[in-house]
Amino acid sequence: MPPPALHLPQKITRNVPTELLRSFVAIVEAGSMAQATEVIFLTQSALSLQMKRLEDVLQQKLFRRTGRRLTLTPAGEELVFYARQLLELNDRIMHTLGFPQDPDPICIGLVQDFADTILPEVLARFRAEHPRARLTVRVGGSTELLEQFDSAKLDLVLCLGQHGDRPGAHWKVIAQDRMVWLGDSAATELEELPLVLLDAPCRFRDATLRTLGQAQRNHRIVLETHNLPALRAGIRGGLGISCRTRHFAMAEGLPTIPADNLPALPEIETILLQRNDLPDAAQDLATLLSQATNTQ
Repeated sequence: MPPPALHLPQKITRNVPTELLRSFVAIVEAGSMAQATEVIFLTQSALSLQMKRLEDVLQQKLFRRTGRRLTLTPAGEELVFYARQLLELNDRIMHTLGFPQDPDPICIGLVQDFADTILPEVLARFRAEHPRARLTVRVGGSTELLEQFDSAKLDLVLCLGQHGDRPGAHWKVIAQDRMVWLGDSAATELEELPLVLLDAPCRFRDATLRTLGQAQRNHRIVLETHNLPALRAGIRGGLGISCRTRHFAMAEGLPTIPADNLPALPEIETILLQRNDLPDAAQDLATLLSQATNTQ
């Protein structure tokens, strides 16, 4: 039978700290301070100090020692009932109105083409919809990102590929684009085409060398780099020609070479990979990436 309702004074001058009540209930439910330390991760001496403080706040003895055992006083038995009610109400308030715990980070990977073009806008829109979400972003080559996805290090991957690479449940083609030649058109009049390329493995490097080889067009590599900004600098600086997607060229303001001047390049697909059973925030991020890719 619950104790009678409390008759509260008109003016409350003191508060009972909820952390003290939580430790008190933990001790009661565990049966001892020693066992309660495994539940609330405080030392026994810290719990003892907390109970002394609670007794000082209430001006009541809550425990009596019988041999080596702690038992509740009548005031302690009455407090258990009210403490559980107050803690339940506290937890309900925090669950309904308080900030939720920080979620696990969403790990995404994307090639630098997209990191330099669509990512800022996508992140801004995502933050507006999910202000407490946490992100981990990896920028790298498609091959590297696919390996990280396969080893469960990434939840989402936005990369470049071609039809038949590795279709599967996670593999979704969200856009298609044609590769274009980039650089100074005057370079096409040279006997040997000067090339500015990314290090292998790189789809654009492979496409460049394969297309020129099939056309039996003389060429030589004048700049190799693993860094996309360095590649852009080489193109803008007139060192040589390269190839990338049409959208990338437009976004970066890079000069394109008319299609008639050089052999035609193949098409390339934008691929989105995502794990099954992703949280809502991760699925929204995948949607934003897909939308941004198709509107750039």
